[in-house]
Amino acid sequence: MKLYSDPMGVDSHRVRIVIAEKSVESSIVDLGTGGAFPTELLAVNPYRQIPMMCDRDVMIYPGRIILEYLDERFPHPPLLPPDPIARARMRLALYRIERDWYSLVPDLENRARGKTEKSRAQLRDSLAGSREVFAEKPFFLSDELTLVDISLAPILWRLESWEIAPASLPEPVVNYAERLFRRPAFRASLSAQERRIRPLP
Repeated sequence: MKLYSDPMGVDSHRVRIVIAEKSVESSIVDLGTGGAFPTELLAVNPYRQIPMMCDRDVMIYPGRIILEYLDERFPHPPLLPPDPIARARMRLALYRIERDWYSLVPDLENRARGKTEKSRAQLRDSLAGSREVFAEKPFFLSDELTLVDISLAPILWRLESWEIAPASLPEPVVNYAERLFRRPAFRASLSAQERRIRPLP
């Protein structure tokens, strides 16, 4: 298996976390933020989406599809609950995270003054407003790690680089983030560039 990854991309980061959690043997090819897309891959990925995974003769993208593919291809440990209703709830939570928080990332990364300040406030306020969810269980609405936690971890890791101070967030959110950051798989998932964002706990 081969993963084409952006070493600073949140979508790539969550795929790397799944790979580490499941101990999947794979090679990672860093394409770099804003780098040229390899022309030899255009035939299989005309949308030029990163991350992208090659498994034998199958090319899979974007990140969300890769996450679910890996969870089905390597079922242990499971990262979605077996019950269809609980699984639907987790998928809905994933959809909301991608729509409400992942959609803010381009503004936060590009630092266009007006948009960045608005997106920063929106993300900070949304996290603060979710304090009860983070305090309820060890993981997001679950006693076990799921794809929701794996999708949240890259966002939480980058908060300080987006000028969102931990002190501005409720304690349950900070404690939840620290639990994720202490996981060996999370540490293993970090690219060299991501390790420079902030110190590990």
